[in-house]
Amino acid sequence: MDIRQRLGRNLRRLREAKGWSQEAFAHEAGIHRTYVSDIERGARNPTILIVEKLAKPLGVASAELLA
Repeated sequence: MDIRQRLGRNLRRLREAKGWSQEAFAHEAGIHRTYVSDIERGARNPTILIVEKLAKPLGVASAELLA
């Protein structure tokens, strides 16, 4: 599994654990919902700044999304 797929899998798991839809999570993270969808599907290669924006509302370290 490549790192984009791993990021997407971890993001979806943590988002769903919070009970957030992609739209609600995107609002919390300050990014567009379709970008969240693309990341979860492994179709995007986000920058480290975006990974940090994704991690903050989930309350995890950026590294946890990549592990």
